[in-house]
Amino acid sequence: MAERAKPVQPHVSKRAVLPWIGAFLKPYRGKVITAIIFLFIGSLAWLSLGQGVRLMVDEGFLKDNGSRLNEIIMLVIAITALSSSAIFCRFYLMTWLGERVSADIRLKVYDHLLKLSPGFYAKLRTGEVISRFTADSTLLQSVVGSSLSMALRASVTVIGGIVMMAITSFKMTGLVLLAVPMVLGPIFFFGRKVRDLSRKSQDKVGDLGAYVDETLHEIHTVQAYCHEEQDRALFNHRVEAVMDAAKGRIKYRSILISLVMFLSILAIAVVVWVGAHDVMSGAISAGELSAFMFYAVMVAGSVATISEVIGEIQRAAGATERLIELIETPIDIPIVENPLKLTSAVRGELELKDVRFSYSKFDDTSRATELSDGNSLELVDSPEPIHSPEPVESPESDNSHASVANNNEVIRGLNIHIKPGERVALVGASGAGKSTLFELLQRFYVLDSGSIELDGVDIAKLSPQTLRQQYALVPQESVIFATSVLENVRYGRIEASEDDVKQACIAAKADEFITEFSDGYQTYLGERGVRLSGGQKQRIAIARAILADRPILLLDEATSALDAVSEQKVKQALDSLMVGKTTLIIAHRLATVINADRILVLDKGQVVGSGTHAELMQSSELYREFASLQLLTDDK
Repeated sequence: MAERAKPVQPHVSKRAVLPWIGAFLKPYRGKVITAIIFLFIGSLAWLSLGQGVRLMVDEGFLKDNGSRLNEIIMLVIAITALSSSAIFCRFYLMTWLGERVSADIRLKVYDHLLKLSPGFYAKLRTGEVISRFTADSTLLQSVVGSSLSMALRASVTVIGGIVMMAITSFKMTGLVLLAVPMVLGPIFFFGRKVRDLSRKSQDKVGDLGAYVDETLHEIHTVQAYCHEEQDRALFNHRVEAVMDAAKGRIKYRSILISLVMFLSILAIAVVVWVGAHDVMSGAISAGELSAFMFYAVMVAGSVATISEVIGEIQRAAGATERLIELIETPIDIPIVENPLKLTSAVRGELELKDVRFSYSKFDDTSRATELSDGNSLELVDSPEPIHSPEPVESPESDNSHASVANNNEVIRGLNIHIKPGERVALVGASGAGKSTLFELLQRFYVLDSGSIELDGVDIAKLSPQTLRQQYALVPQESVIFATSVLENVRYGRIEASEDDVKQACIAAKADEFITEFSDGYQTYLGERGVRLSGGQKQRIAIARAILADRPILLLDEATSALDAVSEQKVKQALDSLMVGKTTLIIAHRLATVINADRILVLDKGQVVGSGTHAELMQSSELYREFASLQLLTDDK
């Protein structure tokens, strides 16, 4: 049994994380440089306080000089004010940069996600994508805006503190430096562990988000089948998986922080003991020892800050890798560098030449069902249709016939010529390839071989946007967005006026129920149109297609969810809509096929019959079976 296709993720080198973030900071290099300048000013100001401590002890306390002590105190206050002002500027700029970089990353990721085909989203759950898009970018924002700033400040303090310690006492500084490897060792060792475990933890959080998205999306089914208890148990299992993944990360971070703190204080204690003996022997003054202690404490505190922040930075590195994987996912529909142009008046002529296509790498179980169109005529004992096939990437065709022996082909050597303005109905059993044909016409997938031409131009040589602007789609399961009626209808023609929208709704027989809403065309329809009935959703979708006014219509049995009265009204609207337009209809009912200029009977990706209803009743046994089992039955 073949392994189910996994999401294609590019390998991301861990060394690529910082340059990747740096690329987003590059446009704001002025603010980055300014923030670094203020960071240095603040850190150096704090470091200069050590000399203030030395002066207070040697020239104030020990010499009992009150006026000098007052001068030194005023100097300390001035240095503190300067440092605080620098901290404000640095904190503001770094926080702004964190927010800006996070926003830019989200914009870039979303822009890339819009370019990926439906095949990508059939392989990777939407909840997982959302987790990377939101949680991971938020974590990165926190690091760039806060943790990274703290790490840089602490690093400057460590370096500056060591320099000032060396100026004060070279011998004691040498002792401190001997302890540095003991402190840095755990940082590098445990930091690497934290990074790897953080990546695993973020993956588990993504899985959790995907499960929540799935269950809440299908809450009607969950509650209708009283599946709440099982979902609680499954959710609890995923929550515990997140917790288990976090335990290792927490353990290593805790070990890291405690080890660094212990080793730092131990080193300071040893140095103080040596320094105290030097003061008693007269090698250094009490003020110099006090200044050295001040610097040593600052260095130890900064090292502890670095060890604590390093965990957050490593955690963000894991999240960043997930974002890089997402943004570097190859676009599975090749973009033509120099796309061809269509004529200003598209006639709508379609021609399929020996088209072959397969959703490859299925396992045996999924193959039987995933080839289903999800909305086709079913024969007795035919498998239940599945609405979410899992295609994988297919290389651009070279028009070879290497795929002839591929038993997984959904479309097998299809040759169809559709004239401009022709009305063609497609009938066939589940898995015949009807919905797949719709997907291929809009180039959501790449052909294995063959070509599809629109007005004599190979659609592979057009830009996807140019191609898809020629189609108006009315799916069987209408798509309604969480916005107003007005915005839903003009989704395909955003520049349309409100009057244009109303005229389209009147033509689709939708105006009659829209005007009954308290807010009319401004009525918010809820997530996935929960406030509408099935028939109302379909009429909104039809109004959208009418308003788009495109030369080719793709109708996936656009009246299937309507009652008898509404169906008759919408059919009248569709009849006027289809005048002068090339129309392909996935047909389930007799009334649809009778009105078609031509009917194509599909079976296992091939055309096995073509003609009018009367002709096919005489010439096609398969069509007669459809007519008796499905078409005629539905219209009784």
